[in-house]
Formats: sequence, C-alpha cells, structure tokens
Amino acid sequence: MSTHPKNLFKSRLGKQQQIGYFATLGSPSLTEMLAGCGFDWILIDTEHSPVELPNVIDHMRAIAHPDVATLVRPAWNDMVTIKRLLDQGAQTILIPYVENVDEARLAVSHTRFPPKGVRGVSGAARSSNYGLSTDYFTAVEQELCVIVQIETLEALKDIEKIAAVDGVDAVFIGPSDLAASMGHLGNPLHKDVQAAIDDGFARLKAIGKPAGYLTGNEDEFRRRLADGVDFISFATDAVFIRNAAKSLVARLKS
Repeated sequence: MSTHPKNLFKSRLGKQQQIGYFATLGSPSLTEMLAGCGFDWILIDTEHSPVELPNVIDHMRAIAHPDVATLVRPAWNDMVTIKRLLDQGAQTILIPYVENVDEARLAVSHTRFPPKGVRGVSGAARSSNYGLSTDYFTAVEQELCVIVQIETLEALKDIEKIAAVDGVDAVFIGPSDLAASMGHLGNPLHKDVQAAIDDGFARLKAIGKPAGYLTGNEDEFRRRLADGVDFISFATDAVFIRNAAKSLVARLKS
C-alpha cells in the first residue's frame, strides 16, 4: 500500500470545477483561517508576493485540511526553485510565463527525476516524509500536476501545442500579463483581451485540456464558471481583505 499522499487537486481535475484563491500576504494564520471557508484549493504564490521557501512550508502546514488542495507558483520556470518546492512537498506546480513548446518541455523536465528530467534527487526531504515513505520514488510522478501559465499573445497562438506537451496537465491563462502584452495594461476586461481569452479557452476545450483562470471581477468569475473553466481563482487574500475593509469602513462612516 502506498504511503505517498494522493494529489487531491489532480484527482478532481477535469472531473469537477474547483474554486480557489491565491495566497499572497505571507500569513500562514490567515491561510489557515481561509482554508476552512469552503475553497477547493489555495495557491501559495511566490511570484508576486514576499513568500519564500520557509513560508511556503508554513503555508502548506496551515492548509492541512482534508478537502482543500495546495498549489504552489514558483517565481519563474527555474530548475533549482522548482526542485526545492517539490522537495518540500509541493505536488501541484503552476509555472509562470511559459511562452512556447520548448519552455513547456523544460518546465516538465524540472519536475521529473532522470532519465525523464533533470530534477535533483534527495532521499530524505519533506516530500518523502524525510525518507520514511519508502515508495516515494515509485509513486511521486503519478501524483505530480504541472500547470503552465500562458500570459502573452505569442504563447496564446501556440496554446494547443503547449497544452499537448507530455507532462502538462493543465493550462492557466493569466489575464493581467496578457492584457499588457496586447497594449491594455491594467485592463484585462477590455473587449479585445476578453475575446482572446475566450478563444484560448475554446481551443483548450476542443482538445480536452483542463484550463484555469484568475479574476477579481465577480461577473466575469460567474461567466467563466458557466463556461466550464475547470479551476478558477477569485483574486487573492489581499483583495478579500481590501474589499471587506473598504466596505466596512464605508458602512461605519455612513
């Protein structure tokens, strides 16, 4: 019997829609609280946040909830960074700014041990329960989930080819950088950006590849959910707190 933990997010992927958020404020206590609020997954973000590796571990422990999956976004498509996150127990990795097929293949290679990839080998890391999980090396790959993030028009043009790379489990479309690449910095709801996103999701759906997204607009969130996007983040913990605080202060001052 395997002692290696199952990947809850991967087991649901493509079978049911999953709603989550991005943890960006570096507070394991906040993450622990939000993990009990009904989200299906929480992504620990290290790209656009002050969160570093020790903080990632603290967040993983804080999320320890039977119904909540943990995702991690490294700062870049970097072999050493991804290796360190995997060694500490990350099973689902969202890799930013993947521009083409070669970069998608490189991303997957960072998550695989030789001869399939270039991940360095540690026999006593947290991911293998410090070496106590004797089946780690035989079970680890089937529980890994690699998501590549498409963030520019150039990448969007090759979305089917990127999605088809062996080892890519899902594709995430990043609206903010896509908007910037299209000349609409700060305006992902621009009609041209939305049309490009719609096209991307339609093409992923046509080839049966699970897709993910993030939006802080509730109307768009509902529309993407109705369209069948597989996993969606409603913004970030910072946005939750900002919106709630502004609303509270406005009510108190009224």
